[in-house]
Amino acid sequence: MEYESREEFIIKKYQQDEETMVRVFVQWCVNHKIDPLALYTAAYPGQAENQLLKTAMEETEAFEYEIGGDVLVEVLQSFGNDDLAFEVANAMEKLPRKE
Repeated sequence: MEYESREEFIIKKYQQDEETMVRVFVQWCVNHKIDPLALYTAAYPGQAENQLLKTAMEETEAFEYEIGGDVLVEVLQSFGNDDLAFEVANAMEKLPRKE
């Protein structure tokens, strides 16, 4: 693989992984009736509009996939989104407990 195409491959792979992370975040929020945009804005108040987040919100339906909160926190942290992982952990504490 040539240098340029390898670099393009790495960038494309990261973008795909980032899209998956955003979709997992939005799915978890929708499943728990939490506004993903509000949670995202709480974590990153000064950040500009996130088109990837908006697109994922438009395409996600409730309970399409069940996602554990702990898994979501780990995924967010693996992408360096510690502030968002913190907000998700706080939101998890407010969710009703399942018995």
